[in-house]
Amino acid sequence: MGMDKVLHTNIKIVNKLFLDGALTPSDLIGASLKKVIETKQFNAFITVSKNEAEKQAEASLQRFKSKQSKSDLDGVPIAVKDNFCTKDIKTTCASKMLENFSPPYNATVCQRLLDAGAVLVGKTNLDQFAMGSGTVDSIYGPTKNVWKCKADSNDFHIAGGSSGGSAVAVASGVCFGKKYWFNSFRAIGSDTGGSTRNPASYCGVVGLKPTYGLVSRHGLIPLVNSMDVPGILARNVDDVVSILNAVAGHDKQDSTCLTKPFKKIRLPPANKMGIKGLKIGIPIEYNCEYLSDEVLDMWDEIAQTLQNEGAIVKEVSMPHTQYSIVCYSVLNQCEVASNMARYDGIEYGYRADDDHSTEKLYAVSRRTAFNDIVKNRILTGNYFLLGRNYEKYFNQALKVRRLIMNDFDNVWEDAQLLLTPTTLTEAPLYSDFIQKTNRDQCAFQDFCTQPANMAGIPAVSVPIKLSKNGLPLSLQIMGRNLSEPMLLALAKYIEHLVQFPQYVNFKQK
Repeated sequence: MGMDKVLHTNIKIVNKLFLDGALTPSDLIGASLKKVIETKQFNAFITVSKNEAEKQAEASLQRFKSKQSKSDLDGVPIAVKDNFCTKDIKTTCASKMLENFSPPYNATVCQRLLDAGAVLVGKTNLDQFAMGSGTVDSIYGPTKNVWKCKADSNDFHIAGGSSGGSAVAVASGVCFGKKYWFNSFRAIGSDTGGSTRNPASYCGVVGLKPTYGLVSRHGLIPLVNSMDVPGILARNVDDVVSILNAVAGHDKQDSTCLTKPFKKIRLPPANKMGIKGLKIGIPIEYNCEYLSDEVLDMWDEIAQTLQNEGAIVKEVSMPHTQYSIVCYSVLNQCEVASNMARYDGIEYGYRADDDHSTEKLYAVSRRTAFNDIVKNRILTGNYFLLGRNYEKYFNQALKVRRLIMNDFDNVWEDAQLLLTPTTLTEAPLYSDFIQKTNRDQCAFQDFCTQPANMAGIPAVSVPIKLSKNGLPLSLQIMGRNLSEPMLLALAKYIEHLVQFPQYVNFKQK
């Protein structure tokens, strides 16, 4: 049967199949675990929780048999980035420092998914402690993009980062019984400067960064506390909405979590939506020097299409965008220096054998277990935080961050949503990507994505088309705080218009 005749499923369709008895959670989880093995050359997973997943699938099956399913997510396989704590399942952050760490509790996001009946299949690969934009700096090796990947080649297109493992897991799929094309996984990532949207763009999936504080950070091992948010990756907008509805809302264990009650989002069918009169801004500063012609043409094409559909599309200016990367770099490294101080080789994490003194133990443990990228950010952050440098770097960066936030506050007077590229190019080859330092790559890769983290606003990446090289190209939509219903409605509308390919041919040679 050709793929065009296969039913492409979303969470609601899967739930209906479970309710009708046409499919069981155990069948789907079994097929998904098999897919993990079949696609292991992409290195998406660090840990596969096979036994736990099978037990959870069996429990889900029994609930369906007794007509007591928990939610639409009951029995649905979920992959979680390996910087979220999972009870009694290793949480490594892809670093030697935590390679044997098994938390005694679940992150709130994970617990809420489990409470909804979702099945945790495994923990996905990332750059160490999420410090990267390619998923190439893991102690478990790099994650490979599923698009245009040749299994027998040492070169490949990067998956993006730092949530590359989650994006690749989502980009895979299971053809079940030659009738249904299942999106194998929905996944949780984290997003500090674009770490959900960047790999979503490169892997051709939908990636949402929610409003800061809408989803609890409790149990997310911190990188930059003031910008970290859990992200959601899925093959379609409806699935992103289903996951968001399950995990969003106040959590008393996270002091930064919003206290305002979360109202679940309900999106109508795309063919019943309209965007007449919707004000969409095109920030001129995002048309930067390194933006590829293909991405620029796609951006112009979609903007014109939305205008033809009745939207009011106009250019807007956000003058401090050019300073955002420098500001982000300073704040990132300062908070990294603070957050990484907890890894001392005493309470948990890697502990060196050298115990001549406590100071020696700290030094050897940290020198051995942190890679050069982490150590560089710690040292740089501590330099910025020195008494003689604090005003010059950290305090100045906070002032610039306020100017960037003001840009967004001001632009909402002219636009309800913003449309920009997600990444400047298609996914680069690994051999090209590693020619630049981690710092330079983050500055390049995060150009379009990290301003949203600086302002705390929601943003979503939507795949649009394939490049001339057969690689995904995506666009980003941003909105004011708590505008997720409008943001995701436009994303679904665009998704319906462009009809991005729903599957990847894993046998590409």
